[in-house]
Amino acid sequence: MNHNWLVTDDGQYHPFGHPHVSEPGQYYRLYRFLTDLEDILATFHDDISRLEAITPLVRKLLTSSYWLRTTYQLPHPDQGWATHSLYQEQDFPLTLHMVCWRPGYQAKLQTHDTWGILALVSGQDCHELWHHSPQAQSPQALEPRQDLLLNPGDVLAFTRHSSHRVGPQGEVPTVALGLYGAPMITMG
Repeated sequence: MNHNWLVTDDGQYHPFGHPHVSEPGQYYRLYRFLTDLEDILATFHDDISRLEAITPLVRKLLTSSYWLRTTYQLPHPDQGWATHSLYQEQDFPLTLHMVCWRPGYQAKLQTHDTWGILALVSGQDCHELWHHSPQAQSPQALEPRQDLLLNPGDVLAFTRHSSHRVGPQGEVPTVALGLYGAPMITMG
C-alpha cells in the first residue's frame, strides 16, 4: 500500500491527502504536470495548501509515467548520490529532478528552506526527521525526532523548515523524484 506523508517544521510526520490516483490509466505528460504546477503556484500562496494541491499530481506523474523508472543517473562511487535534472529554469521557483542514492549512503542533515516533495520510485530509504531545539549557547540546535521508512510509491511532502537526513536501505540504489519550491537545490 502506498502512503502520502507530510513532514512539518517540528519534525513530525502525518498521513497526508489520499494516496490513490483518480485516473490510474491516463498518461500524464511532464509538460502538463509543469503547467498544472504553475497554476497551483499562482493560486495558492502558503506551503500546506500548495503541498495539498501538488501531492496528487506528483502521485499521478509517478504512477502514469513509466519513463521515470529509467530516467536517472547511477550514484557516483565517491559522492554516494547523483541527480538528473528534469526541469530547472532560472528565476522560476521550481526544481524537478531524479535523485539516486547508493546503498549504504548516509546523507548529511538537510533543511532545504523551501517546501518539497519526494516520491520514491524504487528501493527503500529511511528519513531521519529532526526538529529545532534552541538552547542559549546554540540557538540553531537540532535534535533527532523520529524515523520514517519510505517504500516505492510513497510520497513525502515537507514544509520549508523541516530537517531530514536520507539513508537508503537494502542492497540496491534508491531512486526518487524530487520537486522543490526553489531553483537549483543541491543535495548532499
